[in-house]
Amino acid sequence: MSKIAVIGSNMVDLITYIDRMPRQGETLEAPGFAMGCGGKGANQAVAAAKLGADVVMLSKVGDDVFADNTLANFQRLGIDTQHVTRVAGVSSGVAPIFVKSDSHNSILIIKGANAHLKPADIDAAQAALRNCGLIVVQLEIELETVYYAIEFGKRHGIPVLLNPAPAVEGLSRAHLAQLDFLIPNETELALITGQTVNSPDSALKAAKQLVADGIRHVIVTLGEKGALYVGEEGEFRVKGQIVAAVDTTGAGDAFIGCFAHHWSQDRDIKKAMTQAVAYSAYSVTGLGTQTSYPDASTFNRFLQDL
Repeated sequence: MSKIAVIGSNMVDLITYIDRMPRQGETLEAPGFAMGCGGKGANQAVAAAKLGADVVMLSKVGDDVFADNTLANFQRLGIDTQHVTRVAGVSSGVAPIFVKSDSHNSILIIKGANAHLKPADIDAAQAALRNCGLIVVQLEIELETVYYAIEFGKRHGIPVLLNPAPAVEGLSRAHLAQLDFLIPNETELALITGQTVNSPDSALKAAKQLVADGIRHVIVTLGEKGALYVGEEGEFRVKGQIVAAVDTTGAGDAFIGCFAHHWSQDRDIKKAMTQAVAYSAYSVTGLGTQTSYPDASTFNRFLQDL
């Protein structure tokens, strides 16, 4: 098993459980609130680490009460935090999350210290990165840093996986073409390709365009419908798992972290996707993001009961 490097964000999740969003000027009482560690990069690192992966994290925390908690959470899970550094006079990243009773969510993000993760930080961590077998990045950090991570991986022969979330318009096609893995959801796929994506068939068509543009492997997450693969290994679907969803927050990150862990073990894409679909399904049965991610033994019991 090789090490995984996650270059990305961390956030403090401020989760409010609601029946509906208030209208302009309206005040409503909400039935519940929770606070936890989150951020797309951190979530993906935690999911992989909980399953047993050896994870190196590159990220920035702020100069506030949230920073110590974020670092302690990483360290408790065995994640290497040598390259998670503080930014003086800046807040940590924060994500207010609103979860409705039907389990669907709306999220705001304030990047805070995450906006200070720069290409120079990748250079500073190059010794650790060059010992990794996979680099995972997302879009809650500055695009220049994402692009530099892709270039670094290409230059040193390290596979790079980009989860293009949150969705951003106008991503560099030249950098996308250097990717080993692109793993978007349907909304992100539509934004990247400019195509309508509202079904597995339309997702297949859009994914084919990206593979034709040079990306080696495109995996489209389809929620409860599973996931779709298009790339050097052909085309195939992995069916979703039907579960009683409580909170879908962080499900995509659960998929990425689980996929990264399993692919890093034996390079079997279909097997890693199958595990990731199930892991993501399990995550929506609990509240919160990282708190809903099972460790390896709990996940194995879930698989046995399917």
